[in-house]
Amino acid sequence: MAKRVTKLQKLQSLGATANPTRSFDSLREDFLSYLRSECHLSENTISAYHHDLNRFLGWLGSRRLSSLTVNHLSDYVASLQDHGLAPTSVSRNIVATRTFFRFLQLEGTVRDNPADLLLTQKNWQRIPEVLSPKQIDQFLRSPRKTDTFWQRDVAILEVLYATGCRASEVCSLRMKDLSLEEKHLQCEGKGGKQRMVPIGQRAIRAITIYCDELRSTLASRRSPESETLFLSRTGQAVDRIQLWRLVKRYARRAGIHTKISPHSLRHSFATHLLAGGADLRLVQEMLGHASIQTTQIYTHVDKSRLQRVHQQFHPRA
Repeated sequence: MAKRVTKLQKLQSLGATANPTRSFDSLREDFLSYLRSECHLSENTISAYHHDLNRFLGWLGSRRLSSLTVNHLSDYVASLQDHGLAPTSVSRNIVATRTFFRFLQLEGTVRDNPADLLLTQKNWQRIPEVLSPKQIDQFLRSPRKTDTFWQRDVAILEVLYATGCRASEVCSLRMKDLSLEEKHLQCEGKGGKQRMVPIGQRAIRAITIYCDELRSTLASRRSPESETLFLSRTGQAVDRIQLWRLVKRYARRAGIHTKISPHSLRHSFATHLLAGGADLRLVQEMLGHASIQTTQIYTHVDKSRLQRVHQQFHPRA
């Protein structure tokens, strides 16, 4: 990192930029290497930044990177909104753009970082989509025994809601991560951080049925056999795209027409716990949030709990 900064400082002292005509393909590849080797981001995050960068470069067209101002980038953000991107997606694109410009500064391709002046992530935060307990019940009952791999699908859905784990965490669960007798499992979250998550009896029963009746058949289709818990028809680990499609399919069958994804079950998990009186810091620990501020968004979802607390404890309620 020090070598890159020195290079930039030298260029600034000369009043020049390094190779301003450098191709986008070259910048893209070097940026991804930078994210991997110097920022130490996960492959999922790098993939998301890659997607966001491609969108930005597509918008950029014939414009020169060195000529962009915050007004130009504000127009880019407006274009994201015009295309119907969710506030959280707009926010992630802003972060990706900021990071890209910081990389360009280190490379000496640009002198300034106008992206630093864009609105911060909290300005784009929104209340997450949450299913009601009745919708959750309909959703978890939607797989049928006539469905191919219904045992696996039931187990996946139950685990998503029972643990509040992210889609990537559920996909990467291994057999050795299960401690069903102790009613918990171990998952690996963002940044490689591991945590223990409680799991309920219904999810335990679903996992047991899946392992007893189906998993060994799926595992035998690949050599060597995968250690991952949830397997596809070819014996490989179920990936996030498969998981997303599975959730969408069963949501439609359950008559849920709102936008739903694996993350919706995580949102519902947290909201229902807090609505039932769970301690915010315990929910933070179960979700694997580094900051309690991230968990606090769920306190805004269920207003009924706040009303109950106010009525119970305020002397003039």
